[in-house]
Amino acid sequence: MTFASKLIAFGALFAAAQAGFTHVVLEDQAALAGSSYKAVLRVGHGCAGAPTSTIRVLLPAGFQGAKPMPKAGWTLSTRSEKLPQPYTSHGKTVSEDVVEITWTAVSKDSWLADAWYDEFALRGTLPASAGPLWFKVLQGCEPGRLDWVEVPAQGTSTKGLKAPAALLEVIPSGPAAHAH
Repeated sequence: MTFASKLIAFGALFAAAQAGFTHVVLEDQAALAGSSYKAVLRVGHGCAGAPTSTIRVLLPAGFQGAKPMPKAGWTLSTRSEKLPQPYTSHGKTVSEDVVEITWTAVSKDSWLADAWYDEFALRGTLPASAGPLWFKVLQGCEPGRLDWVEVPAQGTSTKGLKAPAALLEVIPSGPAAHAH
């Protein structure tokens, strides 16, 4: 089995495991370490029947250079923080980076109805090391909110969690992983 087919099988396994769940999930749930990654967060419902008016994403440590995709009818804002460990990007040292992205509906006409689903996208660079990354999502509704922030104490199984964060499995890359 080639590396590409293993990646596809791994993604299909995660998609099948998540299909019956109603929480916020990533469209692509596995990606290569050190690669550019487009995170597409799927929001499948509102809060107890109420429409969604805000989506706030808390980015995992190690996710670098995040840039959100604008969305018609929604305003965008980002929050940056000083990094504990600067990194180099395109020959420049980056000591402050985006840690949070928020989409807010501009009016009631733009709210995401409970009966509909939508996607919120951003891109960035994944860490060079393999392992799980958890995208925590705060879903604001009118009224109420859902905080998709739970992370298992060990491993990556979200079984038993009522409001799990969205999981991305960062898998090894490099010469050993790129068998052609």
